[in-house]
Amino acid sequence: MPLTFYKKPGLVVYVTCGDPDLATTRDIVLATLAAGADVIELGVPFSDPVADGPVIQKASERALKNGTCLSQVLTLAAEVRQQTQSAGLVVFSYLNPILRMGMEKFCRVARHAGVDGVLLTDLPIEEADEYVQAARAHDLAPIFLAAPTSRDERLKRIAQASQGFVYAVSRTGVTGARQKLADDARPLVRRLRRVTKLPIAIGFGISTAEQFAEAGDFAEAAVVGSAVVETIERNPGREAEAVSAFVRKLCGR
Repeated sequence: MPLTFYKKPGLVVYVTCGDPDLATTRDIVLATLAAGADVIELGVPFSDPVADGPVIQKASERALKNGTCLSQVLTLAAEVRQQTQSAGLVVFSYLNPILRMGMEKFCRVARHAGVDGVLLTDLPIEEADEYVQAARAHDLAPIFLAAPTSRDERLKRIAQASQGFVYAVSRTGVTGARQKLADDARPLVRRLRRVTKLPIAIGFGISTAEQFAEAGDFAEAAVVGSAVVETIERNPGREAEAVSAFVRKLCGR
């Protein structure tokens, strides 16, 4: 599974698939990888994205109006995989679209498409046994969110179930760019270090080169989502070019 960070901090980039359309999403993903991203989270648009802030909510609405669905996201993953073998591809979804397809079928099709891991944002670890079993059976890395409010025992359970990396949520609340990294980020990573040797990616709020570099002081990777989605929204007709420039600036290239 190429969920590997070749530099520190590694860069995980989230995109909402189908915003503004699937062909443009493919171009954005390939441009983002060329600009220095290590892992792409392929966001499956969902009608009730409760964990996401207004930027990604609006992107999901636009993608759904275009008719974007899970099967199309998996087709997109296969197209990207044909272009690159080294990049990490993660399907980022709410649980409902997966259940509609069927857990076992989803895992089988996702792996055949070249997907490396899956993050189901609204599936709690306490109810994830079937998902973890199916993912591992198809050589997919189950990735879980770890929050600052989680008790140590729950963090240990999340770490034990996760593969690839652990996604550390820097603060409570929804996704969205912030002026600075949350104070909870560093202590959370420190707590996770006690229970796992997996790489830790810190996310929720990272949007500047300074924040990205700061994340590298204590985590293996940083996740950037809302800032990328907002860059796409603000640059109609030149989305891939704009995201590539943003990622290069983020990485200091």
